[in-house]
Amino acid sequence: MTARDLNRWFDALLENGEYAAIDPSRNGMQVDNDGGEITRVAFAVDASIETITRAAGAGAGLLFVHHGLFWGQGELIAGAHYRRVKALLDANIALYASHLPLDANAECGNNIGLARRLSLGNLRRFGPWRNCLAGYAGQFGVPVILDDVLARLFVAGEKPAHVLPFGPREIRNVAVVSGGGSSNIADAIAEGVDLFITGEIKHEAYHTALEAGVSVIAMGHYQSETVGVRLVAERLARETGIDTVFIDVPTGL
Repeated sequence: MTARDLNRWFDALLENGEYAAIDPSRNGMQVDNDGGEITRVAFAVDASIETITRAAGAGAGLLFVHHGLFWGQGELIAGAHYRRVKALLDANIALYASHLPLDANAECGNNIGLARRLSLGNLRRFGPWRNCLAGYAGQFGVPVILDDVLARLFVAGEKPAHVLPFGPREIRNVAVVSGGGSSNIADAIAEGVDLFITGEIKHEAYHTALEAGVSVIAMGHYQSETVGVRLVAERLARETGIDTVFIDVPTGL
């Protein structure tokens, strides 16, 4: 497959056209290559010098990321931005980015991936952002405690950025919004959930959660958004036979 072939494959899977009017991100292929055959695709959360360099070292012809280089308005190709674009061109690596489509996707999205990791049932769309519901809410069949939720979320022993244990000891109703979902705490409270899971929270969310009696797990923005890129990588390898590699560059944030 070429970069253009992969662009069409990703666009179809992630339904980019559905989000064109509401997502300011430039979803899709942001940087092209020379059109040659691609046998390996690298996946990462962020487009950075480190991920680009490691993709090149892994022999990838395309880098798929959640956070790309272009966000809907004209940007100068200067400074760090120039160096990243130049690194892609020098290595002949195409760049594909998927922001809101990857958060909201019902098959390979960050939020559905987290909901399935928790084995939540009765899933429904949740978390309004720009006239879209990107997250999910659901229920545990049998109530669990907060430590059990953390063990399911962090299967490799990672640590969350913050935990606010303000809700009931037995947790049944949960809402999930990956990334910067702090503003959706109010929506979670309105839904009557016991636990809200997101990537990062703002200072004022502490008292909002405390006063409402809702627990919050802030996984870390990065950690909450490794899910979707891994799921897309698995789907691509399974359906096309293309070799894939995940490039892990945790930010601690």
